[in-house]
Amino acid sequence: MSTLTPEVPAVPDRPPGPIWVGETAHRRAPDGPPGAGLNVPPRFTAARLLVTDAGLPVGQVDVPLTGGRAGAEDIDRATAAVVAATPPEPPPTSDDPITVVVATRGRPDSVRRCLAAILAGDHARVTVLVVDNDPPDGRTRDVVTALGDERVRYVHERRRGVSVGRNRGLAEARTEVVAFTDDDTEPDRHWASRIAGAFATDPGLTGLSGPVLAARLDTPQERAADVALAWNKGFSPRRFRLEDPPADSAVFPFSPGLFGIGANLAVRARRVRELGGFDEALGPGRPTRGGEDIELLVRIVLDGGTLAYLPAAYVWHHHRPSDGELRDQLGGYALGLGAFLGKVALDGPARRLALRRFPAAIARLREIVRRESAGAAADGPDPGATARAAAAARAGGGSDAGPGAGAATPAGASGAAGTPPDAGQRRHETVALPDGAAVRKLRGLAGGPILYLRTRRQVLAEGGSCPPLTAPDGR
Repeated sequence: MSTLTPEVPAVPDRPPGPIWVGETAHRRAPDGPPGAGLNVPPRFTAARLLVTDAGLPVGQVDVPLTGGRAGAEDIDRATAAVVAATPPEPPPTSDDPITVVVATRGRPDSVRRCLAAILAGDHARVTVLVVDNDPPDGRTRDVVTALGDERVRYVHERRRGVSVGRNRGLAEARTEVVAFTDDDTEPDRHWASRIAGAFATDPGLTGLSGPVLAARLDTPQERAADVALAWNKGFSPRRFRLEDPPADSAVFPFSPGLFGIGANLAVRARRVRELGGFDEALGPGRPTRGGEDIELLVRIVLDGGTLAYLPAAYVWHHHRPSDGELRDQLGGYALGLGAFLGKVALDGPARRLALRRFPAAIARLREIVRRESAGAAADGPDPGATARAAAAARAGGGSDAGPGAGAATPAGASGAAGTPPDAGQRRHETVALPDGAAVRKLRGLAGGPILYLRTRRQVLAEGGSCPPLTAPDGR
């Protein structure tokens, strides 16, 4: 989390303006001495605070700032909206060895920041594999060498692609549990020990994810990304199995926004190796540009495995700060989703299961496009379209009904209890999305299936891995 002044964005800023990001601990003794207020640079008009209770994250709140300041009473009042009557139960932790894989290419500064966060964690037996995919130079190797830490190992991978890098890390790992994160994240200091604890106490667990929270919300593009990507799936633990579908997902298990993303993902290595690892025709670094994490998580569920969502294992993510980067990222995710859907259509058992959920999927897609197109229709010609993040959607359950479970609600809050603040305290936040975001999403969805077929042929010709979505016996 940083408060450095970014470059002036091409898209004009809109209220609420730059948001300061930080953490605050809820006080359970309101009659005691007042807590600390907040005093940050005056350019920030609001603060997004991760609220912890007994050291565990329970929700996020947005607190208005005046001249960069908020009083202790204002903060206490906001945090009280997301905490339960009793403190949360601490999740299990473990010092069982764990491997963290960071696949990267040409971003040494991001790698340095990510490694610093991982190594500052409380897990003493962590090994970090930095997999450098088709590196353009030796700068990433230099970062690892300069660290001089025996816990970090540099791995050169000649082929490009995040899925290739993650599979290489999965093959190199010698631990039962392997975690994956991206080079633009900063994992919380308890992240690795809580992941290890979840797998140590649940032998049936195959995969696990957790919240991915915005590290900076300085620019309109970072705030737009936070709304459009909706990577925070809330602060309530969840479990997913094929025979026990969740009530809030009409398209389960084909629910891209439900399980989590590859920036915060851990697996039981042996089982995922047996499933074939990541599909190397999907993901950044390939023409499909995304969808690799969705596909693996859905494949685990279709195989009868168990997924879990652990709010206590969270990472901070540095969103794209410029128009071009955001436009490229959103376009890539649309292509990836289309490619994933193309793979579903090519797999007989998965296709039959998906067809039964087709009406619900179409309704969900229409809602996404309507939400992302609404602002452009309202504002007319503007350097950036607008998206209004409704408070009800931001306080949802990470389900098909709305993205971003537990995401911060402007001038309000959402948290573990799933109870949004009083409607009278809510307001919509207007953020700038690149022009034509909804149209590009539809084009990506339409073009993704053909792109997947072409990329799969290329990967197989290279000797890469493109495992089937369902097992040969039709499970």
